[in-house]
Amino acid sequence: MKSASIIMIIGSALLFSLFIYPLWTVELEAPQYPDGLGMYIHLDGLQGFTEYDLQNIDGLNHYIGMQKLPTPADMWEFRTFPLVVGGMAILGVLIGFLGLFSKVSHKWFLGWLVMMTVLGILGMYDFNAWLVDYGTNLDPKAIIKVVDADGNPFSYKPPLLGRRDILNFTAVSYPALGGILLTVGMLLTFIAYLIGLKSSKK
Repeated sequence: MKSASIIMIIGSALLFSLFIYPLWTVELEAPQYPDGLGMYIHLDGLQGFTEYDLQNIDGLNHYIGMQKLPTPADMWEFRTFPLVVGGMAILGVLIGFLGLFSKVSHKWFLGWLVMMTVLGILGMYDFNAWLVDYGTNLDPKAIIKVVDADGNPFSYKPPLLGRRDILNFTAVSYPALGGILLTVGMLLTFIAYLIGLKSSKK
C-alpha cells in the first residue's frame, strides 16, 4: 500500500503544475500571420503567445462582431477554477499521506479520481459553452457579416480539440503542458488505485 500511496501523492500533486503552466492552447494560423497568433489558457486568465497576440486577436474579432477576449474580472471561472484545482490537489495529497499510514484504503484513491474526472468533464463542458457563445453571439452591427449557404450567420467557434478552418484562418486547439501534466497525474492516481487493489487481495 505504501507504493500506491506514494504514487497517489505524486499524481495528485501534479495538479499544482496548473498554477505554473497553461492548461490549454488555441492557435490561429493564416498566410498574413506567418508566425501565427495564439493564446494560452491558464486557470486564472489568458496569455498571448507574444505581448500583442491578445490585442491582435481582439482587433480581428472586432471586424466580424466577436466579443473581446475575457479578462479574469469578466469570467467567474478564472476566480473559481484555481480554488477547485488547489483544493483537489491538497485533498489528493492528504489522501495519499493517510494511505501511507493505512488510515484509508485504495478505494479513496478511486473516489478522488472519480470526483476529479467529473469536475474535469464539467470544466470542459463549461469551456465549450464559452467557445460557442464566443463564436456565435456576434454583434449585428459588425463591419463584416458572413452567412452560410442557408443564410444563417457563420459560426466562428474555435474547436474544443483539433483543427477547424474559419474563413482564411485555421484554428487549432490542444492541451498545453499543464493539461498534459494533469492527465498524467490522473493516470498515476488510477495506477495507484490498481496497485492498492492488488495489494489488498494478497
